[in-house]
Amino acid sequence: MLGRTKKRRTDQTIVLTFRGPESNRQAAVESLSSLGFVDTTDSIPWRQAFPEFEGNESGTVLRGARLKEEMTQKELAEKTGIPQRHISEMENGKRAIGKSRAEKLATALNVPDYRVFL
Repeated sequence: MLGRTKKRRTDQTIVLTFRGPESNRQAAVESLSSLGFVDTTDSIPWRQAFPEFEGNESGTVLRGARLKEEMTQKELAEKTGIPQRHISEMENGKRAIGKSRAEKLATALNVPDYRVFL
């Protein structure tokens, strides 16, 4: 049996919920902010904020990673060996990315974890 080869992440986040007097809210937020906590009471889920991306999350991530690296689809195609039309179809949600392509794309786009494309 193979042992663990990767260290566990130590920067995992947690969610805290408090009850107390409203008059002390700002003091509590300021105290927790100094420890690295963030007040998320005004936030909403990203799927609710951007419903136009629902159903094509992996294509949106692919396009975003490509644009972040300032690459055209043609340049990415040359770097990965994946035809440019396939990249276009993946970005538009018309073609599944798949594990082997996700690994190639992650390497070419300097993305540390290929699973973001799946």
